[in-house]
Amino acid sequence: MHTLFDSVSQDCSRLVTNAYSTSFSMATKMLDKSIRNHIYNIYGFVRFADEIVDTFHEHNKEELLNDFEIDLYKSLDNKISINPILNSFQFTINLFDIDRDLIIAFIKSMRLDLFKQVYKTQEEYEEYIYGSADVVGLMCLKVFVKGDEKTYKKLKSPAMALGSAFQKVNFLRDLKDDFQGLERCYFPNVDFEKFDENSKLVIIKEIETDFRNALSGIYKLPIEARFGVYTAYRYYNKLLSKLKKTPSFSIQNTRIRVPNYQKISVFARSYLKYRLNLL
Repeated sequence: MHTLFDSVSQDCSRLVTNAYSTSFSMATKMLDKSIRNHIYNIYGFVRFADEIVDTFHEHNKEELLNDFEIDLYKSLDNKISINPILNSFQFTINLFDIDRDLIIAFIKSMRLDLFKQVYKTQEEYEEYIYGSADVVGLMCLKVFVKGDEKTYKKLKSPAMALGSAFQKVNFLRDLKDDFQGLERCYFPNVDFEKFDENSKLVIIKEIETDFRNALSGIYKLPIEARFGVYTAYRYYNKLLSKLKKTPSFSIQNTRIRVPNYQKISVFARSYLKYRLNLL
């Protein structure tokens, strides 16, 4: 039995989540204990893969990603890995019988980040977002519904919309870092050098549509997940609102953030709505 190792592995995924994303970790804490650790496990895996392609510039990133992928599939097959992040991830994937096609699509998008810098068509853009964000939402959904396939299929579309919205908000917020630091531009037909208010508003409207499509699904989530997911939804909506009010030239030159006091306000309002049975 390797119960202690599994527990330590899941602690590692929780630590990764808390260290890399205060907003996501705050929302995850609002999930029921029965599913909370599994979302940490998914985030830890996603975060490490993203770190490989975005951060380790002094190393051979392709080789690192190749090794990570090999170890990933070994862990899924063998139901164990000495890499604690992969060990906790495989535990969740195998427990809820999460479709491996979702993982394959995710790795494919991460691999695109190794060499692809410009997304010229809507098709390329949507394929990348599906692999980098939508599938993560679907992995989490499978946990939220505790593997129930009927409920999963019913909520699949809203979950993908929410994943897309979160990713597009991140793209817009990180426009400066992606372009200047990584020489990437995910939005098709957007010239960063000529990024203006019209370009920004087109993107904002697209994200607002995704959020509208996602909200109905959030209300139908099991009670164990609803409050946490709604909190994340409200936080990203707050960030989108700030981006909408920020001039396009400022988005080009700084990373827009939501102050901690506003995050606390988002949480308080979400909690009140939850307690009043309005979710």
